[in-house]
Amino acid sequence: MEQEHRDLFDLGLQADLTMLQQSPLTRRRLLKLGLVGITSFLAGCTPFAGQSSAPTGVPTATSAAGSASVSSPTALPANPTALPASPTVAATASTPATAVTPTSAPVAECVSPIPTETAGPFPGDGSQGASLNVLARSGVVRQDIRTSLGTGNLAAGIPLRLELKLVRAGGDCAPLAGYALYAWHCDAQGRYSMYSSGVEGEDYLRGVQAADANGIVVFQTIFPGCYSGRWPHVHFEIYPALDQATSARNVVHTSQLALPEEICRQVYADPQYGNSLNNLGRISLERDGIFRDGWQTQMATVTGSLNDGLVARLTIGVPGV
Repeated sequence: MEQEHRDLFDLGLQADLTMLQQSPLTRRRLLKLGLVGITSFLAGCTPFAGQSSAPTGVPTATSAAGSASVSSPTALPANPTALPASPTVAATASTPATAVTPTSAPVAECVSPIPTETAGPFPGDGSQGASLNVLARSGVVRQDIRTSLGTGNLAAGIPLRLELKLVRAGGDCAPLAGYALYAWHCDAQGRYSMYSSGVEGEDYLRGVQAADANGIVVFQTIFPGCYSGRWPHVHFEIYPALDQATSARNVVHTSQLALPEEICRQVYADPQYGNSLNNLGRISLERDGIFRDGWQTQMATVTGSLNDGLVARLTIGVPGV
C-alpha cells in the first residue's frame, strides 16, 4: 500500500533526470499512465549498475546508440546535466551532430597588427639606388625564389614553402586580396644576394607575389640560415597592388617574421648551414634587436619534415589599410 501512495513527483533524482530527457509530449503521456506506468518506463531506461558514463557534457557513440533504443527519437547525451532546461531549446537536440560542429562555419581570422620593423641593410628594393632594385627586374614576380634571375644559379638549402596570409588588422579582418608582398632573406650561409661577398651577382631568395582572393601569397624557397647577432627571420614589404611593387616608395607596411627555435636547430644540423647552429646558440629572441620587444604576432608556425620539406605559415595583420 505504501508503494501505491508514493508521490508521482518524488521518485528520486535518477527518475527526474530521466524524465527531463524526454520530449514534453512523452512526459505528458507518462504522467497519464500513473505510478505503475512511470516506474515501468524508468525500469527500462535507467542504466544498469556498473555501466560507465560518458565524460561530462560530451556525447559518445555508445551513449547515442543506447538512447536510440528509447521510444523517443531524440538522441540524448550521456550526461543529463548538459541538457537544456527549456523545452524549446531541448527540441534542437534532434539536430544532427554535424550541424553544430564548431568548425562547420567559416570564421574570419583576426590577428593583432604586426609591428613595423626595419627593412635592414640589404632590402634590394630601390631605396639604396636603382642598381640595388630587384623589383625592377624582369621575372621578380615569381613563386619559386630559389634561383637567381640573372645567373640561373640555385640557392642550396632545406626546401621551405612560405605561406603568408594578409588580412586587415582589426575591424572586419578581411583578406587583402590583390595586395602584393615582396619577401627576401639570407641563404644557408647567412649571406644576402646582391650584397654579401661572393653573392653580389646573385638575386635569389627575393621575389614578389600578389595575394589571392583569400589574401594568401606562397613562395617556394629554402630555410634561411642564422648569421651572427640575429634570430632566424624573413623580411617582407607589403604593397597596395602588384603594379605598385616596383620600389620602396610605394610600401604600405614593412616587417619581419621569426622562425621557431626547435626546427631551426634541426635544420642547422645540416652541414650546408655552416656556422648557423653556433650562431643560434649565441642569440635568443629576448636579445634579438628586432624581436626582443615582442614576437607573438611574428612567429611563424612550421610543419613538415626535413626529408619531405617544411611549410612555414603566418597570418599577417596589416594596419592602416
